[in-house]
Amino acid sequence: MGASTATERVDQAEEHGRRFVAAFNSGDLAAINAMYTEDAVAVWEPGKPLSGDARKAALAEFIARGPRMTATLRESHVTDNTAMLIVDWEIDIPAAGGTPEHLTGTGVDVLRLGADGVWRFAVDNPFSEVR
Repeated sequence: MGASTATERVDQAEEHGRRFVAAFNSGDLAAINAMYTEDAVAVWEPGKPLSGDARKAALAEFIARGPRMTATLRESHVTDNTAMLIVDWEIDIPAAGGTPEHLTGTGVDVLRLGADGVWRFAVDNPFSEVR
């Protein structure tokens, strides 16, 4: 990939979020996992960061429940090979013999631009305390 302008890097980082929502809603675990760096940290439960196989197992368990997500980008800050996205999101989880769940939050995502020109999560923290 050739040199890109700052605007192109911002657009590409913001596109990562749209691709993530599409993969999440389709239940495509391979596509979702490909959107994380090898050493990525996910904090899907406040105070309990996961990485590696633990992150992948927790994701597989959650996706098996059939959740659907919507997300709205609030802020995007990009510099060289690092991006920080502030995202408002909602997830609806179908009832499995019980009451459906509706989750909401504002996340802080830190992305890293790989040598292959692809943005990936380095930190995925959907339950930040952004105000």
